[in-house]
Amino acid sequence: MSRSCLAVILAAGDSTRMKSSMSKVLHPVANRPMIAHVMAAVASAGMTDAALVVGRDAEKVAKAGSLEGISVKSFLQTERLGTGHAVLAAREAIAEGFDDVLVAYGDVPLITAAPFAAAREKLAEGADVVVIGFHTDKPFGYGRLLVENGELVAIREEKDATDEERKVTWCNSGLMAINGKKALALLDKIGNSNAKGEYYLTDLVEIARAEGGKVVAVDAPETELTGCNNRAELAVIEKLWQERRRHELMVSGVSMIAPETVFLSFDTEIGQDALIEPNVVFGPGVTIDGGAVIHAFSHIEGAHVSAGATVGPFARLRPGADLAEGSKVGNFCEVKNGKIGEGAKVNHLTYIGDAVVGAHANIGAGTITCNYDGVNKHQTVIGANSFVGSNSSLVAPVSIGDGAYVASGSVITENVPADALALGRARQEVKPERAKLIRERALAIKAARKPAK
Repeated sequence: MSRSCLAVILAAGDSTRMKSSMSKVLHPVANRPMIAHVMAAVASAGMTDAALVVGRDAEKVAKAGSLEGISVKSFLQTERLGTGHAVLAAREAIAEGFDDVLVAYGDVPLITAAPFAAAREKLAEGADVVVIGFHTDKPFGYGRLLVENGELVAIREEKDATDEERKVTWCNSGLMAINGKKALALLDKIGNSNAKGEYYLTDLVEIARAEGGKVVAVDAPETELTGCNNRAELAVIEKLWQERRRHELMVSGVSMIAPETVFLSFDTEIGQDALIEPNVVFGPGVTIDGGAVIHAFSHIEGAHVSAGATVGPFARLRPGADLAEGSKVGNFCEVKNGKIGEGAKVNHLTYIGDAVVGAHANIGAGTITCNYDGVNKHQTVIGANSFVGSNSSLVAPVSIGDGAYVASGSVITENVPADALALGRARQEVKPERAKLIRERALAIKAARKPAK
């Protein structure tokens, strides 16, 4: 679409019902602020200019609403005098003369590009105002869209509607598109002659029609227009987002055994033929390649898992974890800023931090890379085809050469050459009959502590 468009995003509310120390639009859905979801939809609809109307936490909201590829200008709304007044806070941007002006809200994070595109298409066909509506089987409380001969003649609020009008199930979402060449003229005619003394954006319908303009409505899925006013509604939005994204992944070829127990982030990418078992949580920045297996009860954030690799069950991958093809990180293991080479195995009860594990290396149970000296982090390098025995501590900075062996229970503080065997533990001693003496002494102490009867 070659027409220019300005998206005006209203995000200045006080969020009192949210009962929060921060603005409502900063609350995350899928680990991303609500306002950022809206801006992403704006970007995907091909719009390159946005006016962000801010109030509470203005700087934080502006930062969260910044998105690469969109020129975003922020405008402070110092008074809350209705939606019409809020849009006019961006007067300077609207006056630049865009073909289309689209008005959306910062607390509708499920919105996609499709409703925006549909509204702009109607503007291109000659409409002056386009209202985005939704059909619902529970219309109570919403303004009804009253349409005659294909044109929107009024938005009737619940309290003002007749019994017949209340039967209408097409409702107003609050989102709207306006002919950019007429936008300021129309907006300036909104009055505040109502009980609250506020300026309502919905008055544009009557104003535009009175001017001889054309007003129409387009439809959008009800879920996409779900707004958020409190924590309960936030949880519903999170649920809806997760359901939508899981479905997208599964129809693209990802297997989920119990999808309702898998939680994704806004940027989670999972390839075809990957298998996700129950109760897996993906934090931001995760890429799972096709054919990988994520076993149950794993938590993954900021990590990359290559094709054929397996994770878990009960594993944690932290930022910087990078698993090569065919590698394995098993149960009760944690990897942070660690590269696990092709075919390498970190099977159980192990911590790999700030480390490189070579191809086909085997890391025994209970192994720890001791990467932190209390001030700085240090790297451990474990060579290809090496073997680290169970319950070993590798004190960084240290390297284990290719093909080297580390004996179980060792504390390794010096580099181990390739193909060498390293032992870092006390020599075993056996003292015959000593266990019997220790046991007798312990029993005597216990008996002495018993109170006399």
